[in-house]
Amino acid sequence: MDLFEYQARDMFAAHGVPVLDGRVATTPEEAKAAAEAMGGGTVVVKAQVKTGGRGKAGGVKLAHNPDEVFEKASEILGMDIKGHTVHQVMIAQGAKIAEEYYFSVLLDRSNRTYLAMASVEGGMEIEQLAVERPEALARVPVDALTGIDQAKADEIVEKAGFAPELRAEIASVITKLWDVFVKEDATLVEVNPLVRTEDGSVVALDGKVTLDENAEFRHAEHAELVDAASTDPLEAKAKSLNLNYVKLDGSVGIIGNGAGLVMSTLDVVAYAGEKYGDVKPANFLDIGGGASAQVMANGLDVILNDAQVKSVFVNVFGGITACDEVAKGIVSALGILGDEATKPLVVRLDGNNVEEGRRILAEAAHPLVTLVDTMDGAADKAAELASTGKA
Repeated sequence: MDLFEYQARDMFAAHGVPVLDGRVATTPEEAKAAAEAMGGGTVVVKAQVKTGGRGKAGGVKLAHNPDEVFEKASEILGMDIKGHTVHQVMIAQGAKIAEEYYFSVLLDRSNRTYLAMASVEGGMEIEQLAVERPEALARVPVDALTGIDQAKADEIVEKAGFAPELRAEIASVITKLWDVFVKEDATLVEVNPLVRTEDGSVVALDGKVTLDENAEFRHAEHAELVDAASTDPLEAKAKSLNLNYVKLDGSVGIIGNGAGLVMSTLDVVAYAGEKYGDVKPANFLDIGGGASAQVMANGLDVILNDAQVKSVFVNVFGGITACDEVAKGIVSALGILGDEATKPLVVRLDGNNVEEGRRILAEAAHPLVTLVDTMDGAADKAAELASTGKA
């Protein structure tokens, strides 16, 4: 889960990372009131969206008094920035910046470790710096067992080329950011820019945090950080049912057992859909190994309520998940949904108890269900049905 900047700022403050005052507002009136509460001086009005490039899009504006804050907030709220609508702004305390730096720590999946990155050239997009001047970005592997202790922090600031008189203070901030990373179960903590102000203070001026949703059971308080306004209602429903579901933009609903099989199914459907007007998958939904009839029913309930879905492809290879349980789930779900179920289902079953599963579906003889023996054949049929919008 990605956090908004103001949420990252609050999290930094809770772990002792130096930050400036910042308050969130959802209306121009709230923004003006926040600026007045902060003393009425110069502030920055910053769009709160989970994407980069806010400044270039006009989502970050300087304001010198509360009236200007009202004006700037009015301009920013409701903006579209790379497909993200701005519902909130942060009123951030202004700073007289002497120098801008960059720091991040992230999960390095390719090398199965953590990676710290730092540069004395912050403020710009780090991807651009990495391409144009890779030597200006220090990359320091971080051992998962020792983390960023004092010795590792000293190594990072030295390799990044910080001036000797700054290294102790920067290293201190880095160890605090590591605390955020570990104690909040993050996969990314980034500060761009980390700044030195004209009075010599080192401050995290902007922050980005990505939390590991697999660690939610350790952080009940993280539920308050969820952006309910932009969460897809189907994804929210699927999450409440403990389904591994991701909404996509196509018209063929996909259900499979096992992430690998589902990913393969997405590819097969996309390929088959090319001859039917570029039909594409509508979702990723993995019911997992050993899924019960109820799990199958829950998955169908979510997918059949997606207005974009024109057909559904259920692709199950029975192992731990028995095909007869899948078949029972399909029949049960269609019975529960009743007249609300109007979209055709193409079902491909193979593996454990496949004959019994096929018998259950054949005996039910539901008019929406078509049994196909092969994965390619089922994908083709599902794509065809989606293209015509009828069985």
